[in-house]
Amino acid sequence: MIRFILLQNRAGKTRLAKYYVPLEDSEKRHLEYDVHRLIAGRDAKFTNFVEFKANKVIYRRYAGLYFSLCVDVTDNELAYLESIHLFVEILDHYFSNVCELDLVFNFHKVYLILDEFIMGGEIQETSKKVILERLAELDRIET
Repeated sequence: MIRFILLQNRAGKTRLAKYYVPLEDSEKRHLEYDVHRLIAGRDAKFTNFVEFKANKVIYRRYAGLYFSLCVDVTDNELAYLESIHLFVEILDHYFSNVCELDLVFNFHKVYLILDEFIMGGEIQETSKKVILERLAELDRIET
């Protein structure tokens, strides 16, 4: 199960945070700081998996953003690494070359995309085509 998802820039600013377990706001800020400190300092030659408290953080860096998932220790790391890549591909297609500002100014759309992809801490859909079709349908309804 996914505990939380974080998108952070190199400076440590959290651009997106979605928690699937109940936490106090102070705990969330502390976790965000700890995760950034843990992954930002890692050398690129190390794996993208790191143990974090009683869980595991799987992360990937795209340009100036770190995409991080905190999952159970027994979960499949490669499946979640592929999920991060799929999420980035969907964002890139939806925003036509996504950048950090797209995430900041269209955060409601990013949460919508995330909810089409992951629900309640579990991956619901793995087809890029299906997710993009659903997003296009939602955009048609919205306008």
